[in-house]
Amino acid sequence: SGGRLIYLGAGTPALISLGDALEVPQTYGIPRDRVLVILAGGKGIVENLNGPEEDDGPLARIKVAEAGVGPGDCVIATSASGSTPYTVSGLTAAREAGAATIGVAGNPGAPLFDVADVSVLIEAGPEVISGSTRLGAGTAQKAALNLFSTLLGVKLGHVHDGLMVNMVADNAKLRKRAARIVAQVTGVALPQAEAALSETDGAVKPAILIAAGAAGYDTAIASLQAAGGNVRAALIALAR
Repeated sequence: SGGRLIYLGAGTPALISLGDALEVPQTYGIPRDRVLVILAGGKGIVENLNGPEEDDGPLARIKVAEAGVGPGDCVIATSASGSTPYTVSGLTAAREAGAATIGVAGNPGAPLFDVADVSVLIEAGPEVISGSTRLGAGTAQKAALNLFSTLLGVKLGHVHDGLMVNMVADNAKLRKRAARIVAQVTGVALPQAEAALSETDGAVKPAILIAAGAAGYDTAIASLQAAGGNVRAALIALAR
């Protein structure tokens, strides 16, 4: 559809969102321009988390507009309290622009839920250290985002029998992992899996089909396209 997954947040939830946003493209091979972050303080929060930006609702509206958020996009906003001005105003602007909106917060009746199409309440209980939401609430929201992005990868057909088959191996660790994945799915030896990956520049899905008998990269890509990107369906079609 060309839409994007957009993470919106401030404070500790912003750091949690940033972590998930960075992992999604690498784990599931989703193009990086399809995953965006709109965070109070920008990506500079990795060096300075605290700042007045989280209270600046109008700034969030500006950032949402600058990002061109609109129909087809999905914005997931995280907030421990559910009342952070930057997050609430940003999600309001996203909804007004026609985006699908998801609000994740830890308090029933949170203002964030009033502007979200889908509300996710995660009651983590009292913090061990009062006010330190990076502990209970932060951990709970991290688990929720992990689940969300995992289900997203599965739904898009980027997971096959528990394996991340849509990744592109671009370093030594991932090349070894990719070879094991290709070998496990197809039953070929590691050298054959590595040879298939060399034909695809490390892309796992087409390498699986090449190792399974597809006549080269172009044939593998055509088979995947015909199967809607689903490896299992492409393998079944190849075996006919």
